[in-house]
Amino acid sequence: MDISLLLSLFLAAAAGVASEPTASRSGEDISNPQIDMPAFLDAAQAAAEHRRTHRVGEEEFLRMMAEPGTVVLDARSAEKFAELHVRGATNLSFPDLTIESLARVIPDKDTRVLIYCNNNFSGAEGPFPAKLVSASLNLSTYVALYEYGYRNVYELGPNVKLPESKLPFAGTAAAPPPSGI
Repeated sequence: MDISLLLSLFLAAAAGVASEPTASRSGEDISNPQIDMPAFLDAAQAAAEHRRTHRVGEEEFLRMMAEPGTVVLDARSAEKFAELHVRGATNLSFPDLTIESLARVIPDKDTRVLIYCNNNFSGAEGPFPAKLVSASLNLSTYVALYEYGYRNVYELGPNVKLPESKLPFAGTAAAPPPSGI
């Protein structure tokens, strides 16, 4: 048999194997003790109930962030944070939220934590690109913080037009503060 024909048959067979349904497509459960979807959905439901009374407007967010001991947490990427963030915020990118990193950044679970995300701001799509409303970073961050035991978490609720915002911003894309500040 010609080697090129043999190679062609081998590649065709390999491609057929690669397109075979995986166990998950066939309905068979693929167990992983490190991932628990039902527990996540339970946590998300509990966090959603808690979140109902922990969303604040811009004025309240400003008042709360001025109080000593409050942590403003920005869970966006370090790149987007460097570009523009609420002045005084701490960056802990969502993929880096772990027991250890949270204990380092917010050691006391009773600390008041304020969160915001891309979908809180319009008019600055570079540093705050909009996400699908159902995939807003606030939702994931709130659920994660809740599941890690943080209950004193407040979320900036409204969508604020950045040029009209009363919040102070810092970063490479921030407008310089008015003189005298």
